[in-house]
Amino acid sequence: MLRKVGAFVILVTASAAQLSAASLPEIMAGPSNPVPQCVTPGRLMALLRLRNDELDPRYSNIATTYMRIGEELGLRWDIAFYQMVVETGALTYTRDVRAKQNNFAGLGATGNGVRGESFPDIETGVRGHLEHIRLYAGHPVANPVAERTRKVHEWHILDKWQHSLHHPVTYTDLATKWAPGTRDYTRNIKAIGDQFRKVLCHAPDPHPELVQEARAGRKGTAQAADATSPAPSGEELAQRAVAQGKAEGTDRRSSLGAQPSRLSNKPSTIAASPAAAAAPYKMTNAPAARQPAAEKSGSTRYALAGAAAAGKARPRITDTAAPPAANQRCRVWTASYGGQKSIIIRSVADQVVNFTVLDVNDGAERREAEAFINAYAKNGKITGEYPSQALALDRAFELCPEG
Repeated sequence: MLRKVGAFVILVTASAAQLSAASLPEIMAGPSNPVPQCVTPGRLMALLRLRNDELDPRYSNIATTYMRIGEELGLRWDIAFYQMVVETGALTYTRDVRAKQNNFAGLGATGNGVRGESFPDIETGVRGHLEHIRLYAGHPVANPVAERTRKVHEWHILDKWQHSLHHPVTYTDLATKWAPGTRDYTRNIKAIGDQFRKVLCHAPDPHPELVQEARAGRKGTAQAADATSPAPSGEELAQRAVAQGKAEGTDRRSSLGAQPSRLSNKPSTIAASPAAAAAPYKMTNAPAARQPAAEKSGSTRYALAGAAAAGKARPRITDTAAPPAANQRCRVWTASYGGQKSIIIRSVADQVVNFTVLDVNDGAERREAEAFINAYAKNGKITGEYPSQALALDRAFELCPEG
């Protein structure tokens, strides 16, 4: 809070003007980039109820939580709140993510039924969202609550992009990376802010006590990740991932260097005997049923029941993969650059054939695959390209039922 009221008024006016302009403000808050004084938890809850008249009562403190953690992390948390409104449809959850996941920014949700990460409660979900935003600004925290945040930091996915900007990272910059190919993302966030400013900014605060409540429960400034600590090499991460997979056993899916697969947090249903090896595994949120079909794409047959029923063309799939030899062990991994398309990379390490399902961005598939192979899958080869992670995982587990 600035000491001089006159200076504060000028800065707030400039900040509000930023929301009216074509761009959104810097991610990190500061004397020249404050959260406007009129943005309070009470007014933000009124905004939510304007857009969702059936708001679940369990969200009654969510704006207070955004303020508390946002100030702790030093962010323009008001814009993050508007982003949450966009991502969740004002907490109506009309897209892939479900309310019980407490995932307020679609972390790890890449479309086509991939749900993304889940958090145990609202506070942890808000923290996961805001820590991920802080990472985009180039200020990661130690021990983030979201696995996706940890992996993006450890794999240096944002480094080149951040260095190319030559200015403090803004929410407009974030939008181009968070939702690549979606032209309206910045505009949608801005529209929420505009509605708040026009309708509620000058209205009486229905719950002014929530400001004090947010600040009373606030922790100290976030501890940034130690930049002097060397990040693990690609080889170390790969070895860590293989070791984790061995420790978990053959009936668990693991993602490279971190969490279990985003498709399920339960063991796959896999046949225990060679005679039953062709039995399908359980895919808890597959976008459509997989059934035998007469048509082929490469060496694999697919029938998407939902698309067929609707008379839609099946997605294009290229596939040149072959299963491991009968005496070879295999594993299936997942990794992501944040895109909605997926490829399968086949590599061999310690006499184990690894099939990595890698989410890639449209137009950057080969570049991202080559970077991944260089770091994590030495001498690996691309064996298939798919329109979604679900289809790629489907194929990976056909090639390697033991997982």
